[in-house]
Amino acid sequence: MKAKSETIKFMHRATTPRAAAIVGILFGVLFGLSIVLLDLALPPVFADMEAWTDVGRSRATLSFGLIPLAGLTFLWFLGVLRDRLGVYEDQFFASVFQGSGLLFLAMVFCTFAVGAGMQSAYRIGGSEIMTHSVYVVGRSIIGQLFNTYALKMAAVFMFSLSTLWLRTAVMPRIVCFFTYAMALAMFVGPNLSLLLVLAFPAWV
Repeated sequence: MKAKSETIKFMHRATTPRAAAIVGILFGVLFGLSIVLLDLALPPVFADMEAWTDVGRSRATLSFGLIPLAGLTFLWFLGVLRDRLGVYEDQFFASVFQGSGLLFLAMVFCTFAVGAGMQSAYRIGGSEIMTHSVYVVGRSIIGQLFNTYALKMAAVFMFSLSTLWLRTAVMPRIVCFFTYAMALAMFVGPNLSLLLVLAFPAWV
């Protein structure tokens, strides 16, 4: 009994490290940089593939390398948000915000995986493998995955989180209403808009 009581004495509730507070900023920087680098690196049309310079390929490689780090910081960001809500977390909206956040991250990874696959195919076989048809299909998949699906999940994430903030008064009301406005713009806004894509990491 004495040994058991001594063990219990040293047990305590795990707490979120204070350093975790900066992960939102790290995510915003890493994710925004990855998006900009990929946008600058991938030629908009197949005709430009012949003029794809080493600088462009280096930018794409850096972008593909940064996105896993951005994903890791986003997972920490989710944890920090849940820790801040604590026992006041509403199960329904918490499930929606956590699920949409994970779906957003999964689709972002899929988007960058398609881009990395296109780059690898071009590096291996050049235009013989990366034909015009393959390039158009790859670019279309990237656009649909990211702009149509991932961005919409990010908007749902913001909307549900803002609702939780309003119910728990964790954040000021003006921040909640600003988040609602941004989420609506991202959900109904035009696709392929770089400003809308960068709005999410800027908000984070």
